[in-house]
Amino acid sequence: MKGFIRKNQLFSLCGLNCGLCPMLLGGHCGGCGNGNQSCAIARCSLEQGAPEYCCDCPRYPCEKYAHFDEFDSFITHQGRRTDMARAQAMGIAAYNREQEEKIQILDALLSQCNDGRRKTLFCVAVNLLEVTELREAMEAIHTAAGFQDWPLKERAAYAVGILQEIAHRRNLSLKLHRKK
Repeated sequence: MKGFIRKNQLFSLCGLNCGLCPMLLGGHCGGCGNGNQSCAIARCSLEQGAPEYCCDCPRYPCEKYAHFDEFDSFITHQGRRTDMARAQAMGIAAYNREQEEKIQILDALLSQCNDGRRKTLFCVAVNLLEVTELREAMEAIHTAAGFQDWPLKERAAYAVGILQEIAHRRNLSLKLHRKK
């Protein structure tokens, strides 16, 4: 969108974790404010004096967020409000450091456990689970006897099982909620 530029490519204006998006990872999106398609929230931001994040706007949450979290796009919207509040509370720099750790975990999952069918699940899991839970998952994955020698499909299934088990404890679904 013309005139809309973002410095922070890990965390979008609206609270999505762009650094964990399969479209960005696949090179199909430049990220929020980097030549992406027209966005009503970005347009609103420009009209409101370009706050860095929507939560910085005195009107937040406005009508644009009325149904925003009901369905996902390429990236999950399920944790957006929680992530926005968390980023505000801990500060953007600390939140970005946490996101960078999550990106490293996602990179490890994709390079070691993606059998060509797990990218979206891994992206959703890394988005929704806490860093401590992701560390727990990676510890379980890497300490499984002979894990690196397993066939890729078995590594993928094992990693998915570990992530699903942790998500189940928190009553989370690791699926995108698509509009039907």
